[in-house]
Amino acid sequence: MKVSLLPELNDSNLDVNQSSSQRQLAVSLTAKVENLDRSVPLNLCLILDHSGSMNGRPLETVKKAANRIVDRLKNGDRLSIVVFDHRAKVLVPNQEIEDREGIKQQINRLSADGGTSIDEGLRLGIEELAKGKKEAISQAFLLTDGENEHGDNNRCLKFAQLAIDYSLTLNSLGFGDNWNQDVLEQIADAGGGSLSHIAQPEEAENKFSQLFSRIQTVGLTNAYLLFSLMPKVRLAELKPVAQVYPDTIELPVQQEADGRFAVRLGDLMKDSKRTVLANIYLGQFPEGNHTVAQIQVRYDDPVSNMTGLLSDTIPIEINAVGTYQPFSNPQVQPHVLALAKYRQTQLAEAKLQQGDRAGAATMLQTAAKTALQMGDSGAATVLQTSATRLQSGEELSEADKKKTRIVSKTTLQDS
Repeated sequence: MKVSLLPELNDSNLDVNQSSSQRQLAVSLTAKVENLDRSVPLNLCLILDHSGSMNGRPLETVKKAANRIVDRLKNGDRLSIVVFDHRAKVLVPNQEIEDREGIKQQINRLSADGGTSIDEGLRLGIEELAKGKKEAISQAFLLTDGENEHGDNNRCLKFAQLAIDYSLTLNSLGFGDNWNQDVLEQIADAGGGSLSHIAQPEEAENKFSQLFSRIQTVGLTNAYLLFSLMPKVRLAELKPVAQVYPDTIELPVQQEADGRFAVRLGDLMKDSKRTVLANIYLGQFPEGNHTVAQIQVRYDDPVSNMTGLLSDTIPIEINAVGTYQPFSNPQVQPHVLALAKYRQTQLAEAKLQQGDRAGAATMLQTAAKTALQMGDSGAATVLQTSATRLQSGEELSEADKKKTRIVSKTTLQDS
């Protein structure tokens, strides 16, 4: 399995008379299947909240969703289940899928009680995942309906960083309306996974199924996008790189010993792309074609159990011209808009926290218009509805706030 790498600038022409120009570089990446590739086993850990607030239909629907996952796992796949209230315990130790009925009986015996300690659940979940990660796609589904009242949110984020070191991916599912969106989003972003919202109990099975289908397409893991910048070229100082598809995530940039800039992407899918948008500044160039950067991907291949593999190096070229006409690349523009929608919604949230309801409403309207420009009518409706509620003097409910954040950042559609 190899990497397919497609870079595109929003405008590949450059004005020779400009001392500084800004460009957006979109890079789409896919794991490229080769004829002899075999499927890689999954190593999945379910980290499930069974605190008192999950009592009744919430826990029953989660147990049903977990049982469905057990049915969908193939022979050779591995599963572990960790459950937590104000403590955490290993319900099903990491094991190859064989005794499906025995695992389901363990799940079905779960009852709701106690408080919530997410970090202890994460700690045990990472320990269980790490036991089966060799030559496997290792993923966790973390589900909770509450605040981390018996735990430490900073500890959660440290565990998410630890998951990266182990090449594990963490996905978060917020159940209902009372979970801490900031914490679950930070766990998913740091852990290279996605954030999902289960608004109603009956949605649990569908959301689990969506995530499971998505991780079945993972082909390569622990991927880093590497940038080599030529003289007179630099990354933007503030938020230079973001993933814009399938989820919008601000990505940290690290400089390596050889001077290249590295951005961790995590998993690459076999049949769907990941797209990253980099904000770069170019100095003045003489007329003609110039290579301004080179990109490469470093990755692990779980099929061969090989690490630190390198893709081909791809040059990024611009054409400096004396008679310059601006050009907006239609392939890149939707990615620019996706990032703008996310950041405009973030600004709206910040204004709302500061008590500036009018400013928040205005920014949400702007985000709604951006969503329409990119053809995301569903997000536009949610964003505009929230703006209208603020303008009419209403408060945004917890459900409204969560729905607004989710549509601003994700393209994981209902199936």
